[in-house]
Amino acid sequence: MVFKSEAEVTWKDLKPGCVVTEPGSAAQYATGGWRSQKPVSDYSKCIKCGMCYIYCPEGCIEQQEDGLFVANLYYCKGCGLCAQECPKDVITMVEEEH
Repeated sequence: MVFKSEAEVTWKDLKPGCVVTEPGSAAQYATGGWRSQKPVSDYSKCIKCGMCYIYCPEGCIEQQEDGLFVANLYYCKGCGLCAQECPKDVITMVEEEH
């Protein structure tokens, strides 16, 4: 399978109808471009529980070497589930600046 680079493929390349032609294909598209809000984290409150990682429906939250979890904004659609499920209110959803 050949994937386009992140710079070449955007959500605009998706075909109408939201047909999933293969599992994991969302990783090929820059779906973060349609987001109206983005997650911002205050890591001083983070206990590294991973709840944001578990509940993210897009799988765009990645664990860093220091154990903290960071949203990859290239794929994040701004749904806010990570902020809603965080037990320590580390994540706040803020208006996206386009």
